[in-house]
Amino acid sequence: MNLRSTPVRAAVAVSVAAVALLTGCSSSTPPAGATIAERMHPEIVRELPHDPSAFTQGLEISDGTLFESTGRVGQSWVRATALDTGVEQARADLSRPMFGEGITVVGDTVWQITWKDGVAIERDRDTLAQRRTVDYDGEGWGLCTQPDRLVMSDGSDALTFRDPETFAETGTVDVTLDGRPVDKLNELECASDGSVYANVWTTDTIVRIDPATGVVTGRIDAAALKDALPADERGGIDVLNGIAQIPGTDRFLVTGKLWPRMFEVRFVV
Repeated sequence: MNLRSTPVRAAVAVSVAAVALLTGCSSSTPPAGATIAERMHPEIVRELPHDPSAFTQGLEISDGTLFESTGRVGQSWVRATALDTGVEQARADLSRPMFGEGITVVGDTVWQITWKDGVAIERDRDTLAQRRTVDYDGEGWGLCTQPDRLVMSDGSDALTFRDPETFAETGTVDVTLDGRPVDKLNELECASDGSVYANVWTTDTIVRIDPATGVVTGRIDAAALKDALPADERGGIDVLNGIAQIPGTDRFLVTGKLWPRMFEVRFVV
């Protein structure tokens, strides 16, 4: 999620608070028994083109297809493209006043959530045609799939688990770093090792979470990706958002809202 026209002072306040949480707290002594999060950074493998008009809210790869969803009222869509060629395979637009958020693929289904509309949309994987909608409480930000459940963020410090068929809530876990809450959890990626990666809104930080405990086990400073964009391509870009593991590898695609490029990266210490 990201407010479309966030006042500067509000955005700065949120950013400062988030940075203080993600950096300041780690400089103090963690509570006894707290897991020490690995400090990592992205190692760029290659760059790929990305639609600079895409206000990216969700990113996922499945069976050679890249699924992406975007936000903003009147500009929200979900699209499937061939990962190797970039050729569009299917697209569906959201009607006003819906504001699109995260997506995930479950079998022959694509689930798409919305920001403040409280509506999850079940779509056909091949055509992206809408099958049905399911109401839920609260906001929707990020979404990803584990073998037996969906994992959803709502901008707080909690991850919510949902049934992959009914979208019913089945549980929650609070996310902590050094024993302290980490909020503003945004786009999610459920990785093959069982961990959940999350963008932290308004920051260049990605956290790796153990969903069984909510503990942050890794903290990735991804500021170098924005710096890797040519200076003439940085005008008008928004925050880092969008993580998709390339199946069968230790590599990820990472991008941002209105970014003209995606980066294939490894997260290394």
